[in-house]
Amino acid sequence: MKKILFILVALGTFYQQNLLLQARDSDSIISDAFKSHRSNLQVSGKGIVTKLLSDDNDGSRHQRFLIKLSMGHTLLIAHNIDLAPRVSSIRQGDRVEFYGEYEWNKKGGVIHWTHKDPRGSHTAGWLKHNGRTYQ
Repeated sequence: MKKILFILVALGTFYQQNLLLQARDSDSIISDAFKSHRSNLQVSGKGIVTKLLSDDNDGSRHQRFLIKLSMGHTLLIAHNIDLAPRVSSIRQGDRVEFYGEYEWNKKGGVIHWTHKDPRGSHTAGWLKHNGRTYQ
């Protein structure tokens, strides 16, 4: 019984450390992309919503909000609400996971393509909030 308990504790610790490494790795990739002015980079990550912004209604409509990654880097999320559902329940302080395309700008960068591509030529992205995936 003690061996099983030890193995379960060890696996749990490994899993937690692996999650922390993944978060640091994705944050590092985004931070490096910002420093080197890289764009068109598929990335995943998670952050805390720091500010809700008004929708961008020029061309395709985008829901916009700022998130802060665990390493302190700030990103704009631009989620196309003509192609994907709005994240209607999102609030400041909420945790959001994302998979999309990073575009460099001098303020930290933008994550977009957080939806399926109706033409099927671009990698599908998503947002996750409160257990629901928005795509």
